[in-house]
Amino acid sequence: MATVAESWPTLVSNPWPALPLADWRDTCETLQRWTQIVGKVRLALTPWLNHSWHSTLYVTPRGLTTSPIPYCDRTFSIDFDFLAHCLVIRPDWGPERRVALRPRSVADFYGDLMRTLAVLDIEVSISRLPNELPDATPFDQDTVHHSYDPDYVQRFWRVLVQCDRVFKTFRTGFLGKASPVHFFWGSFDLAVTRFSGRRAPMHPGGVPHLPDAVTREAYSHEVSSAGFWPGGGAIDYPAFYSYAYPAPPRFNAARVRPEAAFFHDQLGEFILPYDAVRTAEDPGEVLLDFLQSTYDAAADLGGWDRAALECDLGVPGRPRPV
Repeated sequence: MATVAESWPTLVSNPWPALPLADWRDTCETLQRWTQIVGKVRLALTPWLNHSWHSTLYVTPRGLTTSPIPYCDRTFSIDFDFLAHCLVIRPDWGPERRVALRPRSVADFYGDLMRTLAVLDIEVSISRLPNELPDATPFDQDTVHHSYDPDYVQRFWRVLVQCDRVFKTFRTGFLGKASPVHFFWGSFDLAVTRFSGRRAPMHPGGVPHLPDAVTREAYSHEVSSAGFWPGGGAIDYPAFYSYAYPAPPRFNAARVRPEAAFFHDQLGEFILPYDAVRTAEDPGEVLLDFLQSTYDAAADLGGWDRAALECDLGVPGRPRPV
């Protein structure tokens, strides 16, 4: 396995690396379950925040983090370090502890993390069933998923770093309620969401292995949401997506940019293949164009009060004019 020092120049020279799902599918499926275990620790200990925002992970310069998790009158965090390939548990009352990220089963990872938390006197009980996945084998019994390819994990994280940067720029152009840029471990995607301010019709639910009450609370208000995920199911390659809930009439026929973007009838959302972005002359601008044009379609067709909700994109060091 390459050291951090050896692999770093390659990462820097290719900030939008190739990420064909077929080449790391087993690792992707294992990593998704590991992030669910960590995310469920945060979920179990953090007061509920609208749209499940209290449970997400966040991109860091080295991987993903829970951010501080409250525990009694103290806090701790759990970080995926994809450069050193370890999971770092950092309590505010003592030395950090580490769990190795290497080829190992989900059951082994789960047991190691729970024992490490116990050593730190952190008592937590989580649901051991994975969410939003067709295979609901409990984490402590899952010996099927056991792959970890450090190169592809680093590629995935590097893509998240670039998406996080562009999504955060896009977020600055909205004055209304907007989500943080955050990583949903259930669906395994990085997302950012804008809200019209109006209530939405009751969501029908039906997401695999996810309580309908969670889904309905998440979609309690009208949204235009966009994100990135590495692929799976109906889309077997990495892609960006954008959808509206509820989808306004003629949303599926809206003209969006760039030309490679299309509406996927089964998913009910616009799709832009990741390869169309990473191979562009300016990937960031192409992605921003997709985010803006799909939001335009949702807001215009949905009758959003755009004059009250929008502003120019932010500029470093310059206050927004009022």
